[in-house]
Order: sequence, then C-alpha cells, then structure tokens
Amino acid sequence: MPLHLQLLFPLVVLALGQGLGGVEVGALLAGVVFSGWVLAEHHLPPRVWLTVTLLSSIALAAHLVPGFSPLVLADPQQLSPDAPSYSLRLSWDKLLVGMTLLACWLGRPALPAPAPQRAALAVLATLLLVPAVAVAIGLVGWQPKWPQMIWEWLAVTLLATVLAEELVFRGLLQPMLVSWLGGRNGVLLTAAIFGAVHLPFSPLFALVAAVAGLGYGLAFHYSGRLSLAIALHLAVNLCHLLLLSYPLRLA
Repeated sequence: MPLHLQLLFPLVVLALGQGLGGVEVGALLAGVVFSGWVLAEHHLPPRVWLTVTLLSSIALAAHLVPGFSPLVLADPQQLSPDAPSYSLRLSWDKLLVGMTLLACWLGRPALPAPAPQRAALAVLATLLLVPAVAVAIGLVGWQPKWPQMIWEWLAVTLLATVLAEELVFRGLLQPMLVSWLGGRNGVLLTAAIFGAVHLPFSPLFALVAAVAGLGYGLAFHYSGRLSLAIALHLAVNLCHLLLLSYPLRLA
C-alpha cells in the first residue's frame, strides 16, 4: 500500500479526535510522531523499530500518554442486573494504535497456513472454553440480552479494542517470541503477557484473558491469518456482551 494511503489511517483518527475535543495539541504531536515511526518500518533497523513500536503502542493503548480524552457515545446504563453500569466510550489513543498498525500490516505479504484444521479447532475450543471458564470461576454469570447499542458497541469494540490488541500482541509480539522461543513457547508466553496486562481489572479477569489470548494465538499461528484471530476475539467479546454479565459481575 502506498505511504500516502497508509498515512490516511492515523491522520483521520487524529483529525477527528482533535475536532471533537478528544486530542489535545501535545497528544496530536505525539500521535503524528508515533504514526511516522510505525510507517517508516522499512527505513529503520528491524529490532529497533519493533522494540519502539511495541513499547509506544502499549503506552498509547494503556492510556499512559497524556492529552487523549475518550468520546462518550452513550450514557451509563446497567446491561446486567448483577453488573455495574456500563458507558460506551471511544478511546482515541487505542483507536490510533489500531489504525496505524493496520495500515502497516496491510502492506505485508500473506503468511503460510501450516495447519488450518488445528486453527479451526482452536477457534471452536476458544469460543466454548473462554465463557465456560469465566462462568465457572464466578467472574460473570449467565445473563442473555440484546442491548440497543449493540451496533455502536460492535464498531467501537472492533476498531478501538480488538484491532489494537491483536495487532500488538499477535501481529507484533507473537511472531517475535515465536522466532526466539519456538512455536509452543512463543504462543504461550504471548498469551501470558496478554493476560498480565489485564491484571488492573482483576486477577480472575487476567486469567480468562490469558486463556482467550492462547486461543487467539493458536488460531493465528496455525492459520497464518491475523484476520482469523481478530474475528475470533470479536466473537468472544460479543458472546460476553450477549450471553454473560457485562462488563463483569459485581463482587
């Protein structure tokens, strides 16, 4: 993909964010530097590029860079009787990470698919096991529903959560660890790190996230398609919204 088209992905996010008051001038400059660094991949030493891209992506996705304010898309509402109120918000910093890394990823050649059948098994096991583990440990309960904001939720979850997380962990981190440690250890360590970054929510949530991350990692590793891990991640999150306590059961 030509560079000028790649640049449209992050620049549109930054322009919209600043226009709507969610990106301050300092954050705008940081976002431009981040985007320029990521999209200059082929002009930088690979290890330096990967290290800086990983650290800066995680910092942005974890809301550690000041100057970004989320856009509130819906008033707080209680989606489940056993869970706290939930407010749908769009995080400009995480959206920036997802769109910038997506622009970078779209220019890469397709990866080989070593074991498509195993990838299909990983998808099925993840869809069944993750909700079952979450219910079994009491993190959530069985709470079927159809929220009115589902379409807005799908768009925000895909663009500002799933894309960023999968491109960082499966797109960047997992291939690096697999090349260093081998397939099994690389996928396992990526899943463990993915779970660890969810510790601020709760240890139980981090455990479920690690199980989910293992499924996403196996789906990507065996299929060679990051799109499959993205679709699986979105499907797991959608099952959580539609079938279980959302966001989490009250202690």
